[in-house]
Amino acid sequence: MKMVRVMGNRVDILIRDGLVHDGSLTGPVIANIALVGDKIAYVGTDAPAAASVIRAEGRAVSPGFIDAHAHSDFTILADPRAEGKITQGVTTEINGNCGMSAAPLFGRAVERREEDLRELGITERWNTLAQYFSLVEKRSSAVNIASLAGHGNIRGSVIGYDDRKASGILLTVMKTMLSETLEQGAIGFSTGLIYPPGIYSDTEELIALARCLQPRDLIYTSHMRSEGNMLEQAVNEVVRIGREAEVRVHISHIKTAGEQNWHKADRVIGLLHEVRREGLRLTCDRYPYIASSTDLDAILPSWVFAGGNDEELKRLQDASTRRRIEEEMKLQISRTGYWQKVIVSSVASEQNRWMEGMNIEDIGLKLNMDSLSAFFRIIIEEKLRAGAIYLSMSADNLRKFLSLPFCMIGSDSSARSFDGPTATGKPHPRTFGTFPRLLGKYVRDEGLLTLTGAVHKATMQTADLFGLKGRGQIREGYYADLVIFDPEKIADKATFESPFQQAEGIEHVFVNGVAALSEGRLTGRLAGKVLRHGGV
Repeated sequence: MKMVRVMGNRVDILIRDGLVHDGSLTGPVIANIALVGDKIAYVGTDAPAAASVIRAEGRAVSPGFIDAHAHSDFTILADPRAEGKITQGVTTEINGNCGMSAAPLFGRAVERREEDLRELGITERWNTLAQYFSLVEKRSSAVNIASLAGHGNIRGSVIGYDDRKASGILLTVMKTMLSETLEQGAIGFSTGLIYPPGIYSDTEELIALARCLQPRDLIYTSHMRSEGNMLEQAVNEVVRIGREAEVRVHISHIKTAGEQNWHKADRVIGLLHEVRREGLRLTCDRYPYIASSTDLDAILPSWVFAGGNDEELKRLQDASTRRRIEEEMKLQISRTGYWQKVIVSSVASEQNRWMEGMNIEDIGLKLNMDSLSAFFRIIIEEKLRAGAIYLSMSADNLRKFLSLPFCMIGSDSSARSFDGPTATGKPHPRTFGTFPRLLGKYVRDEGLLTLTGAVHKATMQTADLFGLKGRGQIREGYYADLVIFDPEKIADKATFESPFQQAEGIEHVFVNGVAALSEGRLTGRLAGKVLRHGGV
């Protein structure tokens, strides 16, 4: 494919003779697409004169992919190039997931995120979502970003990280803070119920807060309380919140974690279909991998987190408390080979950098200690700032979830680049490969989804879910977020051992009419926009 200069200036860019998947479930057609400024000006068989022409014969042309579940809240400030997202065709991210958003940030919530900001070299500080959005716009971004309002931020700002009930004036203040954040352009409300402080909330608190979404018909998204042993109960909690708050609900990165829970997938899927038939507006998202990734200390008993990081570390370093934790973990983790499936993805210190990419069992062998002792040594030495990858899921169940007509695609990753402040550790390969893996492995190679169906999930369906007006379709008047790729070559290259690998087959990416990727090469141009609900 060559970009050719032609005479005339009626349109800026003409994409010729591509197989256009417009984002809908309608079959693809061969068509020309003309871009003027940041919009799609024409779709059809005519070929107006253009300043630049891309010949797209034999290539698929689709709307830019929308990452339904991203965590780039801070990394987009540290490095706005977002190379790992652009090179897999992502033009828009939904951030603020799992109860963790860039704002609001007050009180204890500010303290909680200080180390993250310092590590990334971010010197600016803010409190509100409006202030954060202004900062992103000042710095610019390669991708469009939208944000949910994080429950963890709100609870941490108002109550802190103690195991306390939110009632009376505390709940009133939380509702006010959420409503103000929605007014500033948040597209919904997210919870992370395995993380502090969300772990301390009860269902009544979440229902009360979710009701703030009603006036704007915004969405409640949840990293549920359990994705394994208590999976069905966790799904039922989401259903209850949706019904009693009368809001749309969305299950983040739906899964059955732990081999002992794999058999639950069919029952859970049956439940989802049932409640949807009954009228609940429920959706979900998933990434196309069988490994998850989060903090290494996330597998500790929930009571250990109370009071924040300093209190957690004190408990880990106290001999008697440590013994209690160990006994509880031994009961919880009784499976042989468990620690072989927990891989350290990042550490904060140079002294332990050698651990990145290794599983806990092998680290223990190298340190001449058992795996559980190695686990404690890492999180204590790293002062809790260690990430991990957990190999805990079923490939068959993954296919079942991806096949659901109401399941969208989210990478569950932050935007990183191939060098600079975000090029650290050994992050999950989904950071660089989610969408190419979907289209290569699960569309072309396995035939699990049609190309039209997969593109629909990754574009129009997600745009409609989150209310992203003028995005997610190839239509005249829509924003020119586009991906041109070779359906025969598209593939993820990132691995757990070597994650910083550019995907194959993505040839051109346009964000608001500006080329972010041209003939497979990054341009470095930053044309992304902040997408606020209601355009505020």
